[in-house]
This record gives sequence, structure tokens and C-alpha cells, in this order.
Amino acid sequence: MEYALQILKVLGRIVTILPLALFATLYMGKRSVGELPVFDFLVILTLGAVVGADIADPKINHIYTAVAIIAIALLQKLVATLKIKNRKIGRLLTFEPTIVIYQGQFSVNQMKKIKYSIDTILQMLREQKVFNVKDVDLAIVEANGNLSVKLYPEKEVARVEHISRQPDVFNKGIDVPVVIDGEIFEKVLYSRNLNESWLYEELERKNIIDVKEVFYAAVNDLNELHVSIKNTNNLQNLPPILH
Repeated sequence: MEYALQILKVLGRIVTILPLALFATLYMGKRSVGELPVFDFLVILTLGAVVGADIADPKINHIYTAVAIIAIALLQKLVATLKIKNRKIGRLLTFEPTIVIYQGQFSVNQMKKIKYSIDTILQMLREQKVFNVKDVDLAIVEANGNLSVKLYPEKEVARVEHISRQPDVFNKGIDVPVVIDGEIFEKVLYSRNLNESWLYEELERKNIIDVKEVFYAAVNDLNELHVSIKNTNNLQNLPPILH
């Protein structure tokens, strides 16, 4: 009889605690589940340990587990908000993107910094169906550990726009951020032989007076500026995307 009661108690814990854990995970947001940066990985790991311990050990006070789950969710939400509002905090709590291949050459020093071996990089390239390093214009290990690869234009898969392409029209290189959340990256501008005066002139041409209005701005190899502003009223009527 006692054995049956213990089983029922465990089943009751599963029925009550798993919905709470699901709600907490949904509350923390898609980023926590989809990308799993360092802090979010620790949060999910801790959340799983708390839920697992509660289900496996009926002696643990059920209320304490519920409080712990809610506290974990609130902490993750607070940190996520701080990371959005302050990029310095964001950089402290996660890894920065790291260039590991540039113009067909491995960046050995960068690979050593993030403890990625050449075998790991080659495997990640093969997973993206890239078998020749010389075809890679740029490869970046992202904050979540995934590898983003940009091939040379002549090695990319043909798209519709390539059918009627003009020479060098689409060979614009990669966009590099020069403004994020109103903050100007002067070093990036100087690396492209540009300066703040050029940036302000380009923004003025787009009817943007204050750089603080800019959420994201990037420049390509042809010094063309792409800008996304914070107040995007024209995006309010986005079509719904259903499951």
C-alpha cells in the first residue's frame, strides 16, 4: 500500500511540476531553447536538475521546487532584459563571435582562444557541405557554438538574382555592423577607411538625424549603408506565422 502511495505521489508531482516548468520555459522565451548561450544553458541545466530532483525524490518539499522554478525563470528574464539594454553586460555573459577562417586561411590564434581544433572546424564545414577551405571567404564561430560560413561569390549556390547578374553587382562582401543600438563602432569605420562624418552624411540622406534612432547599421565592401531604425512603425502589420 505504501509503495502504491509513493508511486501516486510521484505521478502527482509530474502532473503538477512539469506544466509549471513548461510555463517557466515559455516565459523565458524562444532564445533560451533555440540558441542556448552560456547563461541560458546553465539556466536550462539548473531547471532540469531541480525538476528531476523533485520528481525522483518524494521527500523534497514540492512548494520549494515551485518557488525555485519561478525564481530561475525570473532571474533568466531579468538577465535577458539587462543584456538587451546594456551590450556590455551581454558581452560579459556570453561568447563573442570569432572569425576562424578568413579568405581561405585559418586564423590559428583565434582558434586557440576558443579552444577549437582544426578537426572540429573541418567537421563543421563538412556539415554545411563545404569540403574545400579555399572556397571559404569567411567563417565565424557564433556565440552558440555554431559555424556561419560565407563562400566566395563564385562558389555560392546559384540564386535567381544570379541569372541576370552584372559583373561585381552582387559581389559586395559581407555587411559589418557600424552602429548597434545607437552606439557607433569607430574601429570598424576606420577599418573601412570611413569616419563618423561619412556615417552622419549617409544617415542624413536616409532622413535620420540622431544616431540614437538607429538600432542596426552595417556597411558592405562597396561602402553601402544598410540601416534599421528602432521605431519601425511600418512593421506593425506583419502577417501572422502559425505552427
